[in-house]
Amino acid sequence: MSPASISVALATYNGGRFVEEQLRSILAQDPRPTEIVVADDGSTDETLEIVARIAGEVPGVVRVLEAGARLGVATNFARAIAACTGELIALSDQDDVWHPTRLAVLARALDEHPGRLLVHSDARIVDAQGVPSGATLFGLLEVAESDLAAEEAGDGFDVLLRRNLVTGATTLMRAELREAALPIPPGWLHDEWLAVIAAATGGVAVVRDALTDYRQHGANEVGVTRRTLRHKIDRVLTPRGDRIVGLAARTQSLVDRLTALGVAPERVGAAGEKLRVETRRARLPRTRVLRLPGVLGLVLRGDYARYTSQGNAEVLRDLLQPA
Repeated sequence: MSPASISVALATYNGGRFVEEQLRSILAQDPRPTEIVVADDGSTDETLEIVARIAGEVPGVVRVLEAGARLGVATNFARAIAACTGELIALSDQDDVWHPTRLAVLARALDEHPGRLLVHSDARIVDAQGVPSGATLFGLLEVAESDLAAEEAGDGFDVLLRRNLVTGATTLMRAELREAALPIPPGWLHDEWLAVIAAATGGVAVVRDALTDYRQHGANEVGVTRRTLRHKIDRVLTPRGDRIVGLAARTQSLVDRLTALGVAPERVGAAGEKLRVETRRARLPRTRVLRLPGVLGLVLRGDYARYTSQGNAEVLRDLLQPA
């Protein structure tokens, strides 16, 4: 059997400082991707000039999609994914560096799990100069062993319904996932949406190895933060605003898509239960003391543990966050 063709969907926006190093790490992969689709979101720096120079070194490999106006991360990635022609599609940020075996390891993981639609890995956290911080992506996200084991067993849907573990910059997906996942509804980041739809319709695989240097330089469009005690306290005390209303709206989009796709009723039902929880949370009173009965009801049903991203921390947020 001949190896699957691989496209790379690379989203850029004012990434001139790092994009050359990332492109060269992609071109150094074995197997080398069939194509790199660069979706630029209106860069005003030298990003496109750098991409064009490197494209000239490898004729026919790099294609550029220019934007007339800012689209945002999720929409920009969606158009890159839609334009890819390979059987497998790897997602790439503009400022990371791929380890030499990234594509080979992820492609092998999908080959070993023919029914699964997406695989993701861990990553090594590095600073702007590429110096490792000693942290990993799974470590900073506080990914539980039980969650990884569930993904490995093919039971990732309930995990990803509760919280996202998948960072787009570490993923490889089958092209057929596009039929179910696109378009990406408002309020969702591309990686979390692709992951939960993949888990619902075919399954998600995970590689525990760090296959990417995930660069944190202070200007990331989407990054990851070390969850210190101070960070957790700040999250609890941040005003609620429209966050919970947005979570309910997002979950409604998921229920609608899963229903339209005709996925297993138990998965539609689980998403419907999460919608019930997020809707009840969104309707909690503005006055903190009046929230207690509603929060207690959700606690007693086990809803925070089953359907919210941070479990007990979400209980505290619902009780203590100012309106």
